[in-house]
Amino acid sequence: MTAGKFDLSNIVRPKIYNLEPYRCARDDFTEGILLDANENAHGPSITISTGFEDLHRYPDPHQVKFKSLMAQFRNKNSKLSVEPLLTSDNLCLGVGSDESVDALIRACCIPGKQKILINPPTYGMYSICAAINDVGVVKIPLTYEDNTFQLNVEKILDTLRSDQDIKLVFITSPGNPTGQYINLADIERICSSWLNGIVVVDEAYIDFGGESASPLVNKYPNLAVFQTVSKSFGLAGIRIGITFASKELSSVLNAMKAPYNISTMASQLGVNALSDKSIQIMQENATKINKEKFRVLKELTSLDCVEDQQISGLDANFIMIRMKNRDIAKQVYLNLATKAKVVVRYRGTELGCAGGLRITIGTKEENDRLIKELKNITDQLLK
Repeated sequence: MTAGKFDLSNIVRPKIYNLEPYRCARDDFTEGILLDANENAHGPSITISTGFEDLHRYPDPHQVKFKSLMAQFRNKNSKLSVEPLLTSDNLCLGVGSDESVDALIRACCIPGKQKILINPPTYGMYSICAAINDVGVVKIPLTYEDNTFQLNVEKILDTLRSDQDIKLVFITSPGNPTGQYINLADIERICSSWLNGIVVVDEAYIDFGGESASPLVNKYPNLAVFQTVSKSFGLAGIRIGITFASKELSSVLNAMKAPYNISTMASQLGVNALSDKSIQIMQENATKINKEKFRVLKELTSLDCVEDQQISGLDANFIMIRMKNRDIAKQVYLNLATKAKVVVRYRGTELGCAGGLRITIGTKEENDRLIKELKNITDQLLK
């Protein structure tokens, strides 16, 4: 299975691999009297002050500054010894990671013929994007029976050997809804053993626990890594998703994307988030969240109605508890939202997550309220 050399041109659909990117006005000139892009030179027609002075102009189509800062951040914080280091050429940006998921499926999978492989329980958008693109989904569950929620590497590799139509393997690390960091050695083993497609590691929660695989895209040309500024950076509202990939694959994805997909506001806020001071704030907040995570878990698992072992890992900004009485889990979720106005996620229908409630770690005050209301509601339901 390791014979031969990885050839991206055999993985990406030919018309996309050879796609010439759209050339927009801002590719040529960004200064002077700009009369080339049919913009409104009189400025935006709004009545509030935004702090952004050039909203009547199209945004930067390439976002090199943001990409460079993000590459530097991941290089600096990596314990992996990988050369060459990440550069802006390794990144493609999307409107959230969901756009990145869709782009890779469109790039690599022939509709009605080829497939992706996922590892349930996992993020639901992989299957939704596959359905939209008329692409099949092969499911190899995580090892949920022992509550480790790790990859079943042997079964994944056996499946990839037997099914040549699988072109993408989606791995979420840390997992959603599991919160479990996936062993990096297992990911590397799949990358080194399978050259018929792209291994995609979704790292939305990586700053809360675990080593990022992003520097490895320069070691494994068949690896792509998703990240976002939504979680640890606290910028869910600006919708920036990041794909780290080899320069060859990144070039393909950048050719596919819409010319101005990242707004001026998102771009400037994203660059600010990668300043030294902002990164310090992000890391301090991640530390607070991780500390609260263990406190909340201890408080909730001490309740009579909650099992004393959480479901799976503690590597994200959430926990997943399991109600001892599986039948009341959904009612607890609904009563928390409608009566106590504390909203969590019911995950009891996910594989290996029966009776499960996924709970994002909030502020100390929010967490205290959650603990109090969950106890009150379960006491009432179990009377």
